[in-house]
Amino acid sequence: MLAMMNRDGVTVWIVLLSSVFAASIAIVFLIGFFSDKANVNGFGPFNSSYEAEFDIPTVELVTTAARTRDGESRAVLSSEFSSKFKPTVRRRQNSKLEQGLAVARAAIRKAASNRNVSLIIKNSDVISTAIYRNAGAFYQSYMEMERRFKVYVYKEGELPIVHDGPCKDIYSSEGRFIHEMEHGNNRFRTSNAKAAHVYFMPFSVTWMVKYLYKPNTYNVSPLKEFVSDYVRLISRKHPFWNKTQGADHFMLTCHDWGPLASSGNAFLYNTSIRVLCNANSSEGFDPRKDVSLPEIHLYGGKVNPKLLSPPPSNISRLYLAFFAGGLHGSIRPILLKHWKGRDQDLHIYEYLPKDQDYYDSMLKSKFCLCPSGYEVASPRIVEAIYAECIPVILSDHYVLPFSDVLNWDAFSIHIDILEIPRLKEILIAVSEDKYLRLKEGLRAVRRHFVLNRPAKRFDMFRMILHSVWLRRLNLRVG
Repeated sequence: MLAMMNRDGVTVWIVLLSSVFAASIAIVFLIGFFSDKANVNGFGPFNSSYEAEFDIPTVELVTTAARTRDGESRAVLSSEFSSKFKPTVRRRQNSKLEQGLAVARAAIRKAASNRNVSLIIKNSDVISTAIYRNAGAFYQSYMEMERRFKVYVYKEGELPIVHDGPCKDIYSSEGRFIHEMEHGNNRFRTSNAKAAHVYFMPFSVTWMVKYLYKPNTYNVSPLKEFVSDYVRLISRKHPFWNKTQGADHFMLTCHDWGPLASSGNAFLYNTSIRVLCNANSSEGFDPRKDVSLPEIHLYGGKVNPKLLSPPPSNISRLYLAFFAGGLHGSIRPILLKHWKGRDQDLHIYEYLPKDQDYYDSMLKSKFCLCPSGYEVASPRIVEAIYAECIPVILSDHYVLPFSDVLNWDAFSIHIDILEIPRLKEILIAVSEDKYLRLKEGLRAVRRHFVLNRPAKRFDMFRMILHSVWLRRLNLRVG
């Protein structure tokens, strides 16, 4: 079972590991981590297409064969642990961290059981329950995060590829997070690595593409090699990666090639927390451990002024729906084929006419179409939220940002690609009452998609951290 063992030690270690595994199962059973009662709470880091659960899987030592079974949520291969990894040793500091997380889990479960509220008002916080899967669970989890969560940022690596990132273009959420994590006045970063719950690797895939990639070659090997070298560096210099083979480490990138770059290290790809804009579940994105990062286009580093103050609700919108964008990917050609220039209520263009303004068109439309391009993510979704124009999600396999806690049905509409020919029929069928509820949802959820500088409570930076916090809650480290 363990390649590192000699023949005389096999029996002893198998018995020891079996005992640890059996004891873990017994504890899990007794405290009800997987009980039916826990699973009806409607809260947890899962793909929005699933019924949400607040699930606490454990890190298990499994064989290579077992790793391929369906349902293995977060396992590491026992045969690939370094000799420094000792699963039966519990350090005092880590025991203290795990005890704190256990208290947090219990508090979240208790809060999740109360669903009979429409508004949560505590400590000057106002939480509209309609936009969350379980508002009580989210609020308690967020409070526990603010109270406990600590992130260690590795100092290794040199500018510009590490400790920097884009802050003024379509990949702004990448650079802004790195900058806020490293230089912002936030309570989450700790200089004591032993006191950290997670470890952040602050490299920028966008800057890798800029400085390492040779244009028009489509050779991503230099990106993968950089990631491989970086993981090798921190794993040799620090003990933390080797303890869980990176399960409590995270990277963050908004570049389309982020998933490819992360494959430079197998454990980073399969075990670590990857915060990605390109959150495509058909291409390796695992919502049980990975985090969907909102894509936001900040021209010059700022939100377009027209989106800062959308029209009041009593101002009627002239257009039923709006879209303008190039023929990227497989979905947009279908949309343009059926609706480009075919209906005066649907303002759908491949190229926006020169006499029209993009953001004015959004602000004049009831629904804003958000089809995927070459990759699943689109900045149109965040722009639609700002414009209070109901996002119409036209995408396959896209795990929507913060969908482990947000109920996207409360402020957006998802239309299957096969239903694009019926687009107008579906949108007209949305009643006025539902439309107004969706707009109320957009107003309530907006603060979760704003990149403030400095960061503020419940904004995008804190919500990204909260998504990482949830994954850490789902990891039990000995």
